[in-house]
Amino acid sequence: MKIAILDDYQNAVPGLDCYKILDGHAVKVFNNSARGLGQLAVRLAPYDALVLIRERTPFPSSLLNKLPNLKLISQTGKVSGHVDVAAATARGIAIAEGVGSPVAPAELTWALIMAASRKILPYANNLKEGLWQTASLNLQLNGLGRVLHGRTLGIWGYGKIGRLLAGYGKVFGMQVMVWGSEASRAAAISDGYIAAASRAAFFAEADVLSVHLRLAEGTRGIVKAEDFARMKPDALFVNTSRAELVEEGALEEALRRGCPGGAAVDVFTSEPLAPDAPLLRIPTVLATPHLGYVEQDSYEMYFRAAFENIVSFAAGKPTNILNPEALAP
Repeated sequence: MKIAILDDYQNAVPGLDCYKILDGHAVKVFNNSARGLGQLAVRLAPYDALVLIRERTPFPSSLLNKLPNLKLISQTGKVSGHVDVAAATARGIAIAEGVGSPVAPAELTWALIMAASRKILPYANNLKEGLWQTASLNLQLNGLGRVLHGRTLGIWGYGKIGRLLAGYGKVFGMQVMVWGSEASRAAAISDGYIAAASRAAFFAEADVLSVHLRLAEGTRGIVKAEDFARMKPDALFVNTSRAELVEEGALEEALRRGCPGGAAVDVFTSEPLAPDAPLLRIPTVLATPHLGYVEQDSYEMYFRAAFENIVSFAAGKPTNILNPEALAP
């Protein structure tokens, strides 16, 4: 099969152990994202199968309709709204889903919480400039970092990642407070944590607040300006899940107003993020380039599953097909 692997920004995929699974197939790895439907359609028109790295490139019906040779989309992880499944099915394009793990994003979330709380990045950067124990030349921002022990960790969403994060918080001596569905709150209480009395109390009482929700119509823009307004002026807001969970522009405005006092963010509505993005100009923001699942073990796991699905499809034995109707004659 002619296979294209999209959006491998670091050209990491050819160096993976699992890459050899595709031996015997014609594989092209694209390291840059094409902009515009026309450019994408021209680039991808020759290929029988595409490997998508999570949601880096969306596939609406308008694009799928311009790919006459496409037979299979092999997704790393699960499809999450970035592919028009109905349109793919109508065109006879099968979608194979892969596997995932909460470990890497949970660890990245905790790393951001620790780094932001202790001001590690500004201290380290200023040390290279010859400034000793200086977080900022701005006297208002040159305060001390602080420990997590004894403070309240708020977690919105008690799924696989939320549960891991709660465990990290407990080990570090934090009080863990959960908000979310009734089932989530009940599960958290069963595990020995506390459930927030209300959404307002959740935002008002958390010293560190991290969101871990799936993006759906019901959760898009669910974190609003009035939620941020309730947060403490020294609280930290963390988002490693989906940028679209936050009402557009609400976080930037909240940080300018000083509630919360800081943010650690790994996800953005447009990626790769433009260097002149407003969020990057706010000095109390720690931003990373969507690294949640971008690490060696996760890549090996994600791509092994995606490549095995391709090999099975090529052998006439499709596996893990999200839309089996697309395989009908």
